[in-house]
Formats: sequence, C-alpha cells, structure tokens
Amino acid sequence: MRTTLAGRTNSAAVTAAATRGQARDRRSPPASASARGLQLSEFAELYDQYFPKVFAYVYGRVQHKEASLDIVSDVFEKAFVKKQSLRSMEAFGSWLFTIARNEVASHWRKEKPAAKALQDAAWHNELNQQPASPEDTLLHRERLSHLVSHLRQLPPREQEIISLKFDAELTNREISNILNTSEVNVRVTIFRALRKLRVRMAQQQEAR
Repeated sequence: MRTTLAGRTNSAAVTAAATRGQARDRRSPPASASARGLQLSEFAELYDQYFPKVFAYVYGRVQHKEASLDIVSDVFEKAFVKKQSLRSMEAFGSWLFTIARNEVASHWRKEKPAAKALQDAAWHNELNQQPASPEDTLLHRERLSHLVSHLRQLPPREQEIISLKFDAELTNREISNILNTSEVNVRVTIFRALRKLRVRMAQQQEAR
C-alpha cells in the first residue's frame, strides 16, 4: 500500500536547520541531561534515520512532493530548536511524529481547496509515471484512483492511523504513543478501516 517517494538528504540540511534555530535555542530553558547530550552530530544521525519515515508520512497526508519536503524541513528544524523538551531519547520517535502531525495540520489549515485539488492532480501524475504496458498502466491508474477515493471517505482518525501504519511504516506501539491511545485501539482501528476498504472495493467491483 505504500505509495510514497521517501528519500534521503545529506547532513547539510541538518546544519541549515540547526543554524536557523540556534539563536532561539540559546534562549531556551535549561535542558534535561538526555537533551543536553543531543549534539549536532547525533541529531544528524537521527535525521538520517527518521527522514524517510517522516517524509513518507507527510507525503501520504499531503500528496505533493515539494510541499512535503518543506514541511519535513520545518519538522526537523522545530525538533532541533525544541530538543530541550525531550525528556527521554526513547521517546524521540513519537515526539518527532507529534511535531510532524501538527505541521501537517497547520499546512491544511492554510491550504485552499483549489490548491489541494492541484496537489491531488500532481500526486496522481507522479505516481502513475511507471514503466508498464498501456493496459497495465490503465488498470493501475483505475485501481489507484478508486483506492484513494475510498481512503478519503474514511473518518479523519482512520486516515491518520492508516497513514502512520502504511506510509510511515510505524508499529502499533509507536502509533499508540504518538496518538496517546492504546495498542488495542490502534489495532482495532486498522482492522476496521481495512475491512471498510475491502468491502467498498468489492462492492465497486461487483457493480461493474
């Protein structure tokens, strides 16, 4: 189900984000021991580790490559600036995705419907640039269009969990930490959402 274009950038991006945040960072309150130990080189390693997953999640929600890259850049810049608020390195992943969720929500609050439609069109065009026979390409586009349509009919929370699970490829435990809910709730939500999609796709197939 993964349809994202996650990739990696070099540590220059981390250095740029850190530089932009250094002035604000100096005015921040005293850090905890774990946050104080998070040096630029360590943050760069975390950047390389988490960039593909964060980009995959953001791209799955925004569906526009350039906008997603901008959002991910903001996510890591804010993570560097706010690193003092991180009380445990074990919580870094869920903490980072909480920032990513907020940035995506902020993006859509600013976005106009017309611009969103243009982004959707660009997303479809980009995904469909795949080497295949004309017949296979046509079938692929049709299935993809139907799946995307059904996905967007799901409740927002189900869309969010599906994106974290299949775009970012997070575990149920990681998702539960990000959304402050139980693993059971995540598992049940994924099961119900996938069941809805299967039923709707089957009904659509039968209606032909």
